[in-house]
Amino acid sequence: MYSEYGWRPYVTVAERRRKAAREMEKLKKKGHPVSPVVVEGRAIAKTFWGKAWCDNLERYSDFANRLPRGRTYVRNGSVVDLQIGGGEVKALVSGSEIYKVAVKVTPVSKARWRSLCSDCAGAIDSLVELLQGRFSKGVMERMCRERTGLFPSPGEIQLSCSCPDWASMCKHVAAVLYGIGARLDQQPELLFKLHKVDEKELIAKAGHGLPLAAKAPVAEKTLGSEDLSAIFGLEMAQTADAATRLPVPAAKSERAKRRAPNEESRKRRMPARPGTHSNTSRIRP
Repeated sequence: MYSEYGWRPYVTVAERRRKAAREMEKLKKKGHPVSPVVVEGRAIAKTFWGKAWCDNLERYSDFANRLPRGRTYVRNGSVVDLQIGGGEVKALVSGSEIYKVAVKVTPVSKARWRSLCSDCAGAIDSLVELLQGRFSKGVMERMCRERTGLFPSPGEIQLSCSCPDWASMCKHVAAVLYGIGARLDQQPELLFKLHKVDEKELIAKAGHGLPLAAKAPVAEKTLGSEDLSAIFGLEMAQTADAATRLPVPAAKSERAKRRAPNEESRKRRMPARPGTHSNTSRIRP
């Protein structure tokens, strides 16, 4: 039923959740892998990749008016299913009914991707470091650079929703866009999947030309000085010193220790030979 202005009547959050749960159960029975967006606390995203995605959305005036409603929707669990694939995101959002949302992202061009990989070559040592966002400020700035980084501009995003709102970015679409940021918190590799690029290429040239970080060997390919010292240096030095010393048999060493006091006593008991004297006294004729 619609209002006199053509809008559906307001549905409470609790009612939306009950309706969404029923719909999700139907989808599960049909074999659909339902993946809802769950936000704990006020912060939608907490890691580098999730925050960078949300910050990128908010810096464009094209999205400014509709984003606040989207934040509310994603926080209260209205994004009941979100699937990120190559170049496209498909989602189901619970409103007055269950709406279908599609977000298409233009894949990063080959030239832009090559530039990214070249600029970051050697500055990212491992895949773990990349996915956790633990790299230099220079790399972060390069990844987030407007229009030439890894995050799309409004012109590179196509939005659609099955709701009656005429705006291209309705509150359901805005919720999905924030839902992508929340999902990147858990699975940052999905950003590369969305752009149809291989994240491993960003670390393939590690150690070969470092425009954004000081040149250094790759951690996974070369052991650090502490590791070398711990594994080889100290032990090798000790082994070399030990090799230059002749080993003393344990039995012989013990016999020598027992003999030492006996020899000293025997010398004190022996009478001095004629013509000899001790160091502490001189015998005069």
